[in-house]
Amino acid sequence: MQQSKINPWLLAFRVIFTLAVGGCILFIFGNSLQAAAVSSVRSQSVMRVLNSLLGQVHLGPLSEHIVRKLAHFSEYCLEGFLLTFCLRVYTVRFIRHISWPVLGGLLTALTDETIQLFVSGRASQLKDVWLDFAGVIAGILVALVALLLLQSVLNVYTVRRENRRLRAERDAYRAKASRYERNANYEESNQQKSTQPPYPTKREDLL
Repeated sequence: MQQSKINPWLLAFRVIFTLAVGGCILFIFGNSLQAAAVSSVRSQSVMRVLNSLLGQVHLGPLSEHIVRKLAHFSEYCLEGFLLTFCLRVYTVRFIRHISWPVLGGLLTALTDETIQLFVSGRASQLKDVWLDFAGVIAGILVALVALLLLQSVLNVYTVRRENRRLRAERDAYRAKASRYERNANYEESNQQKSTQPPYPTKREDLL
């Protein structure tokens, strides 16, 4: 039984998104493995950058607590986005299997909070699990909208390409029919000339 060949572009996207999801999860777990003092220093540096940017538009300032919660939400939002795209490159029926990225994100959040139980100065909180899970859902929704827009663009492109192909076939058919008609008229004209009686050239022929 002959196996169908996988599109190399599809294979490349599968590798890319699988590695991206793995890298995102490792990044999340790596942040959880940091001690409280190290994590606080990183949060404060990010807080200073954000407050500097927000100050230019007369907003803020943000506290370290808010920055940490935004970081939680953002990294899980990215994971939900990547999980949905990773699912899409493995199956066209991704809506039917949308529970996979949902459960995957929830499992990551539970594992993440469990890791923090064994890290110095860190604590696990149930509300952080819900915050992380909300980020996963937000990322999935953003990915679904992006996939819908991408599919709409591809459909428009496919329809236009098919219309161009049909117009080219129609023009080729018309050109072929026109050449056939000209050839038929030419052959008919030659046939009429060959069957026409000769004109009389002598006086006897006129009598």
